[in-house]
Amino acid sequence: MAAGLPQVSERRLAAVLVLLLAVTAAAAGERRGLLARVEGPAARHRHAYAAMMYMGTPRDYEFYVAVRVMMRSLTRVRADADRVLIASADVPRDWVRAMTEEDGMRVVIVENLRNPYESNLGGINRRFKLTLNKLYAWTLVDYERVVMIDSDNIFLQNTDELFQCGQFCAVFINPCYFHTGLFVLQPSMDVFKGMLHDLEIGRENSDGADQGFLVGCYPDLLDKPMFHPPENDTKLNGTYRLPLGYQMDASYYYLKLHWHVPCGPNSVITFPSAPWFKPWYWWSWPILPLGLSWHKQRWDDLGYAAEMPVILMEILMYIVIIAVTRLARPGMTKLCYNRRPEKQNALVQWLIKMAVIVAMVAAYSIPFFMIPRTVHPIMGWSVYLFGALALSVLVINVFLLPPLDVLTTWLAIVGMLFVMAFPWYHDGIVRVLAIFGYAFCSAPFLWASLVRMMDSLQTMLERDPFFPRLGEPTQDTEFSKLY
Repeated sequence: MAAGLPQVSERRLAAVLVLLLAVTAAAAGERRGLLARVEGPAARHRHAYAAMMYMGTPRDYEFYVAVRVMMRSLTRVRADADRVLIASADVPRDWVRAMTEEDGMRVVIVENLRNPYESNLGGINRRFKLTLNKLYAWTLVDYERVVMIDSDNIFLQNTDELFQCGQFCAVFINPCYFHTGLFVLQPSMDVFKGMLHDLEIGRENSDGADQGFLVGCYPDLLDKPMFHPPENDTKLNGTYRLPLGYQMDASYYYLKLHWHVPCGPNSVITFPSAPWFKPWYWWSWPILPLGLSWHKQRWDDLGYAAEMPVILMEILMYIVIIAVTRLARPGMTKLCYNRRPEKQNALVQWLIKMAVIVAMVAAYSIPFFMIPRTVHPIMGWSVYLFGALALSVLVINVFLLPPLDVLTTWLAIVGMLFVMAFPWYHDGIVRVLAIFGYAFCSAPFLWASLVRMMDSLQTMLERDPFFPRLGEPTQDTEFSKLY
């Protein structure tokens, strides 16, 4: 019996070791599922500003540029904190390298969290499917406090006092729900695991994305006190509402054309409006005056080297179109207008008129969609106007339309840009009235130019225009000699 005791002890010890190895492996597996790897510099501060990036939307590159500009703006306002990006595992490696080596960010690579509310997201809102990755901010336990921010924020001044806030703090930009474009949190693996459990059991979510989920996690935040940073730099405990000045909706600016939000410091601008009017799009200015502020920051910090080759190629293409069109104009005239005894039927005339209208619409649409979306507004509008002019010249020469009538729309667009960009409006209401007034005054001229174009086209159709069959010899006529 005594000889058998060591064998029993060894067996028990082996069983305990196996159990410990299994628990360790399970924990490691869980950890790998949460944080795949961390790239970039090690944690250097007690606090961090964190943003999120995931792939799978048509606007991935735009948000990549937006995150870089926003993070660099924190350096501009002398933020004393690390800058962390929570990135999904499918973010391109060259993007990660640029953000770590050029921008000095810590990039935390994570696996996408499954969104159990995906069926509630329809249409354009499906782009929010992976916003629950924002919950990974609670796993950044290297930091005492983290300010989680969306990429469409513009920082006007330092906001490091937010790190004195409690375990969760957010801004109410509408009367009922706080906005998750900026919030303060205290990292905690226990809180994170509790949120994962809530995802599993299907906690109520009003919008199917991160905001609805977090509103469900902190339903009583509206009743909490307003955050005021302590003067002795100590940290508060509990949950607080943040003053509106930390998430100033851009629509407030458009009413007054200047900032004056009385609730707290006017520190951060956010753009929670229509997705196609985010500040990084070149057409956002002068339609929305704040677009130029974002692009000024990008011009100073990143530049536009990625978009310049495309812009130069487009300019060269438009120059070639204008040159070829002008050189070929006499030949096109001889091909298109000769006399024949038979009349054109009504269907052919209608098709030609429809072709003119489609060509005009294309002349003003194609250049818009060819320009890189994140280029500087002045550069974007310049290339767009030049492209619209080149294609309008092509339409003029193909269909022999009156040049001034065709270019009336082009001139109206130029005038509208000047009206919107005028910098000395008293407030946003006066600006809107000026824009509507210009549109009202321009409408008769646009209609008259369209009528004159159709009349001119009808006159030429009555002169028996035709496109000769392939191989059929053309005849010089008195009409073609006029050109």
